Amino acid sequence: MPKLSSFKALVATVTLLLGGPFCGLVHAQAQAVEVKDAWVRTSVQGQRATGAFMKITAREDMRLVGVATPVAGVAEIHEMKMEGDVMKMRAVPALDLPAGKTVELRSGGYHLMLQELRTALPRGSTVPVTLVFRNARGVESRMALQLPVSTTAPGGGTVTHGH
Repeated sequence: MPKLSSFKALVATVTLLLGGPFCGLVHAQAQAVEVKDAWVRTSVQGQRATGAFMKITAREDMRLVGVATPVAGVAEIHEMKMEGDVMKMRAVPALDLPAGKTVELRSGGYHLMLQELRTALPRGSTVPVTLVFRNARGVESRMALQLPVSTTAPGGGTVTHGH
């Protein structure tokens, strides 16, 4: 018979691997950010960049401080805005996520930019994306997502991003 501490470790490991009843509870308590309607725009062979879009709601004041994906050499948080008569796009180091307020990453505003694409992203495929958040105390957390690749936003709205 295994020692009690070894048994507890085994149960914890099996619970984590199998997603046991307590695992969901711990995950729900630890999850301070909700992501909805997330997707990546399709790309064709030779295209070097595309955008990812979503709605993010944080339970507490947070910042989106990073993004990573294996399908792109560079993944950044970007902002598009009008400066006079010119639409400009630039990378930003972080995006504020005020507590309880949904921040929409969309065409013509904040979005995720996936550059130096390593392959075409055909409609119907999925893209792994990891978001990095930092709370007001400086504690970082990561959220791994599988984003669907599409030509339209969830709900059927066509998005034109210019890439």
